[in-house]
Amino acid sequence: MENTQRVNVFAAPVGVDDPVNAAILRVSEDRIAGFLRDPLGEIAARSGVPPDAVIERIAAMLRAGTIRRVRQTLLATNLAHGALVAWQIAPEKLDAAFDFMFEEDPFSGHVVIRTTDSATPGSSYRLWTTLKVPQGYSLEKHAEYLRETVGASAFRLMPAKRLFALGVGHVRRRGLEPGSRADVPAEVQDTHIVALDARDWQALVALKREFAPDELQRDLWEPRAREAGLPLGEFYAIAESLHARGVIGRFSTFLEHVKPTDGAQRVTRYNALFHWQVPPGRELDAGREVGRHHVMTHAYWREGGPEFRNVNVMGVAHGLDKDLLLAHKAAIDEHLREAGIAVGYTNVFWGGRSEIKPSEIAPQAFEAWYRARNVDPETMRNSFSPQLRSSPLK
Repeated sequence: MENTQRVNVFAAPVGVDDPVNAAILRVSEDRIAGFLRDPLGEIAARSGVPPDAVIERIAAMLRAGTIRRVRQTLLATNLAHGALVAWQIAPEKLDAAFDFMFEEDPFSGHVVIRTTDSATPGSSYRLWTTLKVPQGYSLEKHAEYLRETVGASAFRLMPAKRLFALGVGHVRRRGLEPGSRADVPAEVQDTHIVALDARDWQALVALKREFAPDELQRDLWEPRAREAGLPLGEFYAIAESLHARGVIGRFSTFLEHVKPTDGAQRVTRYNALFHWQVPPGRELDAGREVGRHHVMTHAYWREGGPEFRNVNVMGVAHGLDKDLLLAHKAAIDEHLREAGIAVGYTNVFWGGRSEIKPSEIAPQAFEAWYRARNVDPETMRNSFSPQLRSSPLK
């Protein structure tokens, strides 16, 4: 019988259960906020692992596929028009639409096929994506172009009005008890758009590009400054200005959390999108209570509209056990009741097939993508200030 077991050819252990790797990942997944001149050194300081070992382990996990990418993230909600999008599409077109969104559209980020445990409002919307377009361009026009391309019958755009939790740290969330939460409600993060000039974009494009294993070193940014055509001091000044303006997210190592990695390990197995409908005017209160629960990797105020029974608070949690995730949600539901926030309707959309990539937000990339498809990018300009809505399309 052919031996199909994956052979570990890396000198350093590459599994998430290795104690040194786990110590690094508990910090590196989502604890290095903002722009730092030496983020790998900061990971070393917080994890207690020597810097050279941090670099060796992260590079090994990246080569092995345990870590799927290492990059400086951006708060793209402050840089580009974006939304969570639910697509209604015939079953026979679903996989092809998934492939197009993941492989062909650089402006679609998370691409997930979702199901509910029973037929519920919105359960016919199987394909879910995140979508962003650069400043000055129309999110709705781009979504309409995608709808026509993949043959979807309808879509619902759900931009984030506010954020309450954003940080995917799977390793540090292991072993959480249902109801585990912070002592105070989550902070409210705004989603205002920050205008950038050409110099800002020059630095930002180099700043946000993923790191290959061989690029990981203590002097991390000097090669990126050269790539941007900027002196290192100026590159630092721009990056720190972007940080001060609220457009820099975290320096992060992203785990491959859906597919098995080294030794058939899974970091998570279930991806749950929770929906709550709370009374108008209580969205911030509810979001802050949901966002304080440690299990939540994302929590937002989004308007689901009539397609989803007017849910207005959403969040994502991951785990290895479905029943445990449902217990976490039950604890959040009970906490909302205790806080005096009525929930008129709630639901769970479970993730199945999924792929995740950063959404491209550079104007130059958007323009080039449309020109390659013989479409004048000027026709995709945002010529109005839309109230983003459901599209009952032809």
